[in-house]
Amino acid sequence: MEFFAELQAATGTERQAFLGIPVIQQTMNGVVTLETYRAFLGEAYHHVKHTVPLLMSCGGRLPERLNWLRSAVAEYIAEEIGHEEWILNDIRATGADAEAVRNGQPGTATELMVAYAYDTAMRCNPAGFFGMVFVLEGTSIALATRAAVITRNALGLPPQAFSYLTSHGSLDQEHMQFFEKLMNRIDDATDRRAIIHAAQVFYKLYGDIFRGLPVAWPVENAV
Repeated sequence: MEFFAELQAATGTERQAFLGIPVIQQTMNGVVTLETYRAFLGEAYHHVKHTVPLLMSCGGRLPERLNWLRSAVAEYIAEEIGHEEWILNDIRATGADAEAVRNGQPGTATELMVAYAYDTAMRCNPAGFFGMVFVLEGTSIALATRAAVITRNALGLPPQAFSYLTSHGSLDQEHMQFFEKLMNRIDDATDRRAIIHAAQVFYKLYGDIFRGLPVAWPVENAV
């Protein structure tokens, strides 16, 4: 089995748990509030702004056996620069105060996910950082474009309020094809274990961000 397929299989339980989070289920069923969408964008800003620094940290610590990955990390960096500003623009388009978000603090779940990402890159095996890439880009492919359409229809917001979601739905499909090829070149068992473990943890940590968002109705009534 190629490693990308192994990674998908090893994280199936965590992926299903993520997709079953009440606020995600509600949104996919057309029930979403402006409060929820703004809260999502705010938390997204506070972790997306760390993407480039994290990629830099990861690339700088890759061992010699993974030297070939550095060019891929450089490509990711070039493509990810400035995406946090897209989110602030979306926040402005919803009528909220983007500068308050920029200067504010993330929720605890976001802080913990970012801290774990830095710890993975700086203290543990930096290859594990690709577990985060797998989770965030995989969930974008599964949800982003559809969520943007549903939320726009539900809230009547302008297209300018959805640049982050709409761009990542299509962009991450290309990224995931590129990512799959990279993962299938990972042949060291230690690196593979690190990526799988990190992906399993990131599904939980990223899910906790969504679990902390305001829901449209009580959790016990969620689909």
